[in-house]
Amino acid sequence: MRRPLLYTYRRCPYAMRARMALLQADIEFDAHEIVLRDKPAEMLTVSPKGTVPVLVLPGGQVIDESMDIMRWAFEQRDDSTGWWQRAQSRSCQAFVALNDGPFKHHLDGYKYPERHLADEGPVFHRDQAVMCLLQPLDRQLAGQPFLGGDEPCAADLAIFPFVRQFRAVDESWFDAQALNPVQRWLRGWLESELFQRCMKKLPVGCTPGF
Repeated sequence: MRRPLLYTYRRCPYAMRARMALLQADIEFDAHEIVLRDKPAEMLTVSPKGTVPVLVLPGGQVIDESMDIMRWAFEQRDDSTGWWQRAQSRSCQAFVALNDGPFKHHLDGYKYPERHLADEGPVFHRDQAVMCLLQPLDRQLAGQPFLGGDEPCAADLAIFPFVRQFRAVDESWFDAQALNPVQRWLRGWLESELFQRCMKKLPVGCTPGF
């Protein structure tokens, strides 16, 4: 294997942020688009937990946590543009922790209410998601275009796919909220060339030269 192999699923936000980091860092890799109901045996062998993303390096090392893949990608370049370094600020790390913790919990309760029948309901989870992450994020982005300041950073890439998924549940409701800085930030990423490359449709299986 001459290039890293990424097992991915196009709509998964964890896989999405890994792909965006690899692309932004200009890492050449092969992508294997999986089918969730029929996960490849090769992926399960190297990562029995069975979730994407999974990155297999040419030497056989396996990285199967999305943030670790992002860090690896940016560390392969000297990070002269500061994408990973800017994401190490206290505020960026706090936002990523909020995203991956309480916000993801409430996003799941909002997006998949049928899986959370014992909970308070999707509207509760929607409102809690706004309070725990989107309102603080809105205040942060009111004074700067990106989480890293004037320039984007890995924290933007880590959080953007989840906010995108939250909006997709009810786009009209989201767009009507008083979250103008977050909406501007989200729109910028949705329209970015990086995101368009990330979402390029792949056939199931290994596609050389992503």
